[in-house]
Amino acid sequence: MTESSASEDGEMGGATRAIGADIWPVILSGGSGTRLWPLSRTERPKQMLTLGQDQPMILATAARAVGAGYHDPIVVAGEAHRELVEKAFEGAPLSALILEPAARNTAPAIAMAAHHVAAADPEGQILVMPSDHLIRDEAAFRRAVDSARELATDGWLVTFGIQPDHPETGYGYIEAGEPLGAAGRRVATFREKPDRETAEDFLRSGGFYWNAGIFLMKARAYLDALAAHEPRIASACVEAFEASGAAGKVVRPGYDAFFRCASQSIDYAVMEPAEKKAVVPVDMGWSDIGSFAALHEVLAQDEDGNVAVGDALVEDCRGSLLWSDGPLIGAVGLDNLVVVAAEDCVVVLPRERAQDVKAIVEKLKAAGRSETERVTPR
Repeated sequence: MTESSASEDGEMGGATRAIGADIWPVILSGGSGTRLWPLSRTERPKQMLTLGQDQPMILATAARAVGAGYHDPIVVAGEAHRELVEKAFEGAPLSALILEPAARNTAPAIAMAAHHVAAADPEGQILVMPSDHLIRDEAAFRRAVDSARELATDGWLVTFGIQPDHPETGYGYIEAGEPLGAAGRRVATFREKPDRETAEDFLRSGGFYWNAGIFLMKARAYLDALAAHEPRIASACVEAFEASGAAGKVVRPGYDAFFRCASQSIDYAVMEPAEKKAVVPVDMGWSDIGSFAALHEVLAQDEDGNVAVGDALVEDCRGSLLWSDGPLIGAVGLDNLVVVAAEDCVVVLPRERAQDVKAIVEKLKAAGRSETERVTPR
């Protein structure tokens, strides 16, 4: 690491040396802003939106991992989102903001945070969390984390499996094996997103959980597993860490070394091939809010199942989501539709086809239009 990464107040790579704080929250703040377009854009990704809460989703993520035994969070984000993250965390605690020079998926992103933690606290555990998920029962989440600590201390790579309540085809699944103490179970297999029939089988048989992409593990255990299963990525991340520099809490990995990293997820790079992997099942009211249909489910509905946000008037509608960030929406006689009016554009589609908003995004990108990137003045 270059000299600029060690500051006068005792920080190494932007991560405060606080050995007593044994869990270091690591918040992954990536995303291209397509699944909730036009509310989210590349320059205003989902985690920067409030989506019915009183704070941006990235801050809500940080707030559920605070208190005794928790260090201030580390955020890993792209260079293009630096100002957004810094603005979101104004007045809020932050250990480090690691800025990736290029998107390389979650395996390298987590490795950079793990190196910073391991340098400051060799026994430190990292609690890896996506920045844009909703958890309604945060007490259940914290209990699950507490119950996973012993497994992580023993070198297990722990993931948290969401108790499914319907046969969801949009999530990957974790198949649980034999018990590991009172809380956890060995991971038998990871399953890809299933078809409807397979998802129904998973639900009936039990022992299958949604993969939420939340992990607890020793930083050193993760780095060792990455080196064992993806040595080229691990080597590039070591070089990127050693070449990183910092200005205050902003940390920039070595540019050339990081660019040599293959783009790979933690699931494929580490969790699937690892031997010592565990799942802690939890029912905590989780949603990744990955579509407007999911957003409709998590927000307060009227007696007819409608959600109206912003300047929206509803008459004789059922099961619809009406969201205005600008003009008045007047809706009459709609059944199970999504109508979103942003500052510069409007999208309308059936609720059951909410994922298909990506088709419009792809058309806009093909046409070279800027609405996928930013709000376009009219």
